Amino acid sequence: MNWYPWLNELYRQMIAAYQSGRGHHALLIHSIPGNGADALCYGISRWLICQNRDGMKSCGECHSCQLMLAGTHPDYHVINVEKGKTTVSVDAVRKLIETLSSHAQQGGSKVVYIQSTDALTDAAANALLKTLEEPAKETYFLLGSEKQEKVLATIRSRCLSHFLPAPDQKIALYWLQKQKPNLVMDDAVTALKLCQGAPVAALALLDDSLWQKRGALCQNMATALQNRDMLGLLPSLNIDDAAMAMNWLLTLIADAIKVQQGAAQFCINQDYFVHVMQLASMMDRTRLGNLYEQWLQCRHQLLTVPALNQELLLANQLLQWEALLADPSF
Repeated sequence: MNWYPWLNELYRQMIAAYQSGRGHHALLIHSIPGNGADALCYGISRWLICQNRDGMKSCGECHSCQLMLAGTHPDYHVINVEKGKTTVSVDAVRKLIETLSSHAQQGGSKVVYIQSTDALTDAAANALLKTLEEPAKETYFLLGSEKQEKVLATIRSRCLSHFLPAPDQKIALYWLQKQKPNLVMDDAVTALKLCQGAPVAALALLDDSLWQKRGALCQNMATALQNRDMLGLLPSLNIDDAAMAMNWLLTLIADAIKVQQGAAQFCINQDYFVHVMQLASMMDRTRLGNLYEQWLQCRHQLLTVPALNQELLLANQLLQWEALLADPSF
């Protein structure tokens, strides 16, 4: 797994706590998506499970380190959301608890990494509580969370919480340039803004195919507005990750609102500022606010309602946009 330079400080703080005997058995790491929290948790897990630690580093040579590198360590347990699902089931947690009740197979620490703690069902979270409160000796929990407010308070109260902030923009831009030497700086800045400053997420967004899809959405919005045919925007939204496309669209609408409020310098989509201005000139603040709320609700439905017809949902929302454009009462 890749390591990222902006993780060093928090990593050192956490390992120093363990070295001094003040380390907590359960750490809750809150981070925005694509900021490297998984790498941080893996690095801490490596240190905790290593049999021959080299100061703040795992040795990389002992049997436990070799098993970790191979992804086959029997005392390292990773709980993820299963493919095609949105939550972690109680059955997965019960199976984990049963496994933790036995002795460590390698005679050292047992480490549990739950990538999305906010995805635990209430039943799964409650099943975890007793083990989290009274773990077996040398058992550690690393809990990742992107939406800490969705983690049960009873889980949070049993953990030591840490927030992993996005790195300074200069550090993030330097890292992005190292990953993509021919990267256009303006694109890098925009990608970081779209990803709340998270460099790993920004790098993924800057993938040529994905970046072109975002560009196509911006261009198609301008054409659809000009023709007052918002259904023309459907192909750009009805993609595999429609929620991501809706996020891009929401930033364009938010930018148009900023323009109308005299805050154009805070716009995210500076590379498509002409398109933002076009939207701001065609809809007043009330209609833009309504439009933003409608798309937020549309995205929420897409993410939470199972077996929803994505294309019909998006088409209906685009038709409502047309109605807002044509409404003579504004």
